[in-house]
Amino acid sequence: MICRILLLISLNCVCGTFVVNVTQTSYQAEENHNITLEWTFTTTADTPTDSLYIFCEMKTDHKVSVVFHLSGGVEISESQDQQFVGRVQWDKDVLRDGRLRLHVSRLRTEDSGRYRCKVWRNNILNSSDCWLSVSAARDQPEPERPDTDSPERFNTVSWGMIVLYCVPVLTAAVAVGLFVRKVYC
Repeated sequence: MICRILLLISLNCVCGTFVVNVTQTSYQAEENHNITLEWTFTTTADTPTDSLYIFCEMKTDHKVSVVFHLSGGVEISESQDQQFVGRVQWDKDVLRDGRLRLHVSRLRTEDSGRYRCKVWRNNILNSSDCWLSVSAARDQPEPERPDTDSPERFNTVSWGMIVLYCVPVLTAAVAVGLFVRKVYC
């Protein structure tokens, strides 16, 4: 047993430590929005990207879905679960820097779950998890309608109100004018 522990420690010292981390452990988003999930892993300048094997999956209580699969530096889109087809993109240019960025578009509530990314490099495997919670889209707010019972209604002047008050006043003025003309002329 002690020999195994010493062998494991010596392998880590010779090969270096290989660690996979998430940049954020928990994400929250709304349905139909987009999100970027990001993992980092230790890399060296002499590690070619074609020596990387990456497998990302989404787990819920009911199922496991393949989100992303990279084998020997080549994306294997055939293994991707139908739920994610056409909605997951990745940044190829940051992979050599030890970063995996997955852009998930048009989020759905069923995208909620635990996302695990497993990375193999030089026959060493490590992984890290993050959680995504997607809430249902809020209903669009209804456009505001004027409140006819509000006091501001009386402060607004409309042509209908002007006509309603002016016509009887003008009619009375004409009637008085005709009466005065008839009496005094």
